[in-house]
Amino acid sequence: MTAITETDWRYNQLIKLFPSEAEPAFEDEDQLRRWWGRKWGCTNDVGRLRVVLMHRPGEEVNIVDTSKRLENNAFGDQQAGWYWRGDEGPDLAGMQAQHDAYVAALRAEGVEVVFIDAPARDRMKTCYTRDSVVAIGGGAMVMRLGPRIRRGEELPATRTLAALGCPILRTLSGTAVAEGGSFSWLTPTLAATGISSRTNEEGATQIAEVLRSQGVELLRVPLTGYRLHLDGLFVMIAPDLAIANSALLPFWFIEKLAALGIEVVELCPDDESWITNSLAVAPRRMIMPEGVSPRTQDRLDARGVEIITVPYDKMNSGGGGLHCSTAPLIRDEV
Repeated sequence: MTAITETDWRYNQLIKLFPSEAEPAFEDEDQLRRWWGRKWGCTNDVGRLRVVLMHRPGEEVNIVDTSKRLENNAFGDQQAGWYWRGDEGPDLAGMQAQHDAYVAALRAEGVEVVFIDAPARDRMKTCYTRDSVVAIGGGAMVMRLGPRIRRGEELPATRTLAALGCPILRTLSGTAVAEGGSFSWLTPTLAATGISSRTNEEGATQIAEVLRSQGVELLRVPLTGYRLHLDGLFVMIAPDLAIANSALLPFWFIEKLAALGIEVVELCPDDESWITNSLAVAPRRMIMPEGVSPRTQDRLDARGVEIITVPYDKMNSGGGGLHCSTAPLIRDEV
């Protein structure tokens, strides 16, 4: 047996004087501000938005080749993995103009907009930053995107978060796939994720592991058919208010919202399909795409919801809306 030296003894005494300290938790506000510079993260989807991650569409969109027509009203290349819906290819100048207008609207609300590091080559959907990054208490999780055309968006998002000093609390790995468009905060201790071809059970399990350490439960909401994201059906407006297409949500989820005291404003049949894909910049203050029906407008007005509308049809043609185009990094608590 090796004898304990005087040096060992003195070192052990120092360790006793300077022990490890598990408390306060990593996401404690004072700890974050002291060691990470800011109170990073979100524990809701409706508090005053402070910092958001975005990407202005660029030359990567030009991978679309309109000579490669698919049968289902789209263009695409199965080998390369890209696809584009509709009868016409992308209007890059139009997309950029609408994205710029959206950024201007966010900045007018006092939101700090930070942009993705240069996108990975040909990753034509990088402008829909919501899917790569999910903010939680104390930082963010980097998702693992499922489709071939989207795999690789994670790296520039990671580089950008690191450059900002935003803690990365998890990077999904293994066979997990998940996209942020299916993640929603319901309360500060309860979140939900849609389960679909874009978020599998392993993805939900890895997200839940991180949330559990913060005392947050994750609900798994199965989506119907080939629907991809929860934000195409449901988005929070205030702590006690949401907009949704209830006809396409599970009954138990609708009942859960009611039990939580969350009132649902129903999407009208004459609304544009992208209306639910909107963004709360503060409680009861929304940025929405043009096309809100008068009936839905009246319902929102009656509940004290202020709406800012921007044109976004050119950006929608790429498969994402206003909500998809933003990855919140910091929100105020509510």
